[in-house]
Amino acid sequence: MIGLDFGFGPLEAEFWRFMFVMTRIGAALFAAPLFGATAVSSQVRVMLAGAIAVLVCSWTHVSAPPALLSLSGLVVLAGEVVIGLAIGFVMQLSFAAPVLGAELIGAGMGMSIAASADPINGAHGAIFGQYFSVVLTLLFFGLGAHLDWISLLVESYRTFPPGTPWMTPDRLHMIDVFAGDLFLAGLSIALPVIVLLFVVQVVTGIIGRSAPALNLMALGLPAGVLAGIGALIVSAPLIGDRMAQLAHTAVAQSAALLVK
Repeated sequence: MIGLDFGFGPLEAEFWRFMFVMTRIGAALFAAPLFGATAVSSQVRVMLAGAIAVLVCSWTHVSAPPALLSLSGLVVLAGEVVIGLAIGFVMQLSFAAPVLGAELIGAGMGMSIAASADPINGAHGAIFGQYFSVVLTLLFFGLGAHLDWISLLVESYRTFPPGTPWMTPDRLHMIDVFAGDLFLAGLSIALPVIVLLFVVQVVTGIIGRSAPALNLMALGLPAGVLAGIGALIVSAPLIGDRMAQLAHTAVAQSAALLVK
């Protein structure tokens, strides 16, 4: 199958088929926001990719290229990696929307300097960004969207078997459109809080102009923080509904890339 023969016959052929199927799955898990997080070890991702590959090998008739290490075989292998990365990256866009909204909220409240280590992404992020990420993660698993995404990953082998042309200008344009929707989703999450913070800042500015003796920084910063926290509490149901919609959008956008 790959130009090498270890003398195991059909068992060896099935092994290389299994390894080939793991390519697309492993690339998707690597690019996905939850399965590809820094906190998830590579051993866990390999085991998860192997478990899904067993399902694919059992439920589909995917076969590896006859010469996997040849030029044509490596081209097919690269195509599998591209498909997997695209499926995971599109879901990554949906999970980045709450972080973008949190950055806008934190900047309006004057809490952009309050950052802490993010164990999920392995970097420093805003406090509200981590809060929104945790909420979206809980909703994603609670609504069963992760099962839909894994099912979509398995069905992708029926829709686009290995070797089928996938990358077209239309699909690249779809990814650009999804990235634009990311900014709109982040703005819709932060808009209720930003509007209230704008009103508070305008009122604080008017008070500062009418009473110059007042310390504007000592008055405006606590007022902005309290108003922001109050707005987050009041708009919590709206933000929760928007997060649930994002969880479904993450799967829907990945499915849109696999439509012929």
